[in-house]
Amino acid sequence: MSEFNLETATFKLNPRYQFQWEEAQQCHVLLYPEGLIKLSGSAAEILQRCVAPTTTLKLIDELNNQFPGAEGLANDVREFLIDAQNQLWIVAAGE
Repeated sequence: MSEFNLETATFKLNPRYQFQWEEAQQCHVLLYPEGLIKLSGSAAEILQRCVAPTTTLKLIDELNNQFPGAEGLANDVREFLIDAQNQLWIVAAGE
């Protein structure tokens, strides 16, 4: 499992996955050799920012700028990133 500190590390989308809009599904997805994962709108907003290396603080700052006044945004993003890390959707940028 790709373990890294989400608060201090630079991370990115795992190169095993491809983030894209899937017209047939009418949503963003993560494609991988065995299939695809449909993403909610909020998951897509987060993961599209992980295509290039990023940090948790930068990601939260970008989302706060795009969605001002969104309550609980930082906590929700952190919870999602923990899940994405556990699912191996994101990895340390050096991997």
